[in-house]
Amino acid sequence: MAVFGCAGCGAVLTAAVSEVALPIHLADTHWETLHPPLLEAGSYAVDPAPYGPPWRQWDEVGAREAAERGRFAPFGALSDGPSDTVILAPGDMRNTRLILERADGYCMGIDGRDGPNLACLGCDLPVGTRMDDCGCWQVVRLVPQAVVRLPGPPERPVMDWVELLAAGALWHRLSEYRDIPAGVALAQVVVAAGGAPVEVAPGPVAELLGWALGALLNAGEGTKRLDLAGPGLGEPATDLVLVPVHPQTGDMWQPRTGAVPVPMDAALWAELAFPLHRTRLPVVGGLPAGVERDDPLPPHPWYPFQPSREAFRYTLARMPAVRESWLRAIYDRGC
Repeated sequence: MAVFGCAGCGAVLTAAVSEVALPIHLADTHWETLHPPLLEAGSYAVDPAPYGPPWRQWDEVGAREAAERGRFAPFGALSDGPSDTVILAPGDMRNTRLILERADGYCMGIDGRDGPNLACLGCDLPVGTRMDDCGCWQVVRLVPQAVVRLPGPPERPVMDWVELLAAGALWHRLSEYRDIPAGVALAQVVVAAGGAPVEVAPGPVAELLGWALGALLNAGEGTKRLDLAGPGLGEPATDLVLVPVHPQTGDMWQPRTGAVPVPMDAALWAELAFPLHRTRLPVVGGLPAGVERDDPLPPHPWYPFQPSREAFRYTLARMPAVRESWLRAIYDRGC
């Protein structure tokens, strides 16, 4: 495991943390709402994309340079900040203080607009940027040039899919934020379908993506079927399969059939593949003995589930396929 220290004085800056895959749902959304930490305590990931000021607009950068940076459609400003920032949960930080003159935000916290806002207590070197404002995942990004990796305890072993399921390691509940990884999955499905209409298997997948796919892709010939596949589920006879991304390695679970795998956040995949079973309680009075009911009744939404439009466009903007005319038209229209 890693312990990160200050490059200036060697002070310990973090708890011992284990490397995990970069989450596939980095997009921020839900303004006026405080988000949970992006990563679980005791873990870190490395983001290869530049992050932080100075920022440049799409028109200033140009399509060619933007593509070299992995951006293929305009989506916000592009960063000229450092690459390979280390991302971890704010609760794993140690021995730092907030740089108050860089602690601006929108309304409920700090959004990192002014660059590194955490300084080492030992030597006052700016070492990272904390973000916890509304609409932002709670996260700290360590500046790679300002930190060093110190000796730590042995790394946690990489679990296989059977171990992940048995240990419950995929069940990191997203609650009201599940629309963000759903928006990422929607973008991946649209690209994998190549513009063809998609028929979604009845059940949780249809409830999550069926309405949005029907709105984005016109009905017609060449319909592709979409279903879940993965550890503990088997492989249905279908064209496209939503499969989990390993939370430690970032590798997709691979089907053995000819179905095209579509990556999905492992926690969201687990919610669809293994939904919680509702407890059935015996009726007390008023009905015949042995009759059972759901208590409380299952919630019924007022309207179809909608994946995050921001996460959908954030993901497409980083996929080369968005330069194709049919997909660029969907991107410009949104979801």
